[in-house]
Amino acid sequence: MPHVEIYTDGSARSNPGRGGYGTILKFGEKEKELSQGFRLTTNNRMELMAVIVGLESLTREGLDVIIYSDSKYVVDSVEKKWVFGWQTKGFKDKKNPDLWKRFLKVFPKHKVKFKWIKGHNDHPYNERCDVLATDAADGGNLLVDEVYEKTEKANDLF
Repeated sequence: MPHVEIYTDGSARSNPGRGGYGTILKFGEKEKELSQGFRLTTNNRMELMAVIVGLESLTREGLDVIIYSDSKYVVDSVEKKWVFGWQTKGFKDKKNPDLWKRFLKVFPKHKVKFKWIKGHNDHPYNERCDVLATDAADGGNLLVDEVYEKTEKANDLF
């Protein structure tokens, strides 16, 4: 069965700060680029968002998917099965539960494997995703990362 490759990267200007994600979907010779910026977020949220958006963009279920990411946070959380333990414990004391829950809704729809790649190491797709993510963070039309901003405003009260 043919497989889909998804390349991802996330970025935050200062952390937290303006952020963005970049995702490239590759199926045979076909490629699709996705990116979006946010006015206040974190690098880890954008790394995870890049993966989620890539998986959510697939129009068929049951695909073999390889996700390439330079984020140890994302790759290890899934490949070492930490996220499934977090889910069992209701994500108690874990960061980004909203995004992990969103990830866990789409993850079972496919046969997904993660591969970690070293960032900024001249890998053409990783480099392109980095450009997409940073351009999105630096661009206009920034979205509000509502869950993150609500959480941060609540934390500022204490």
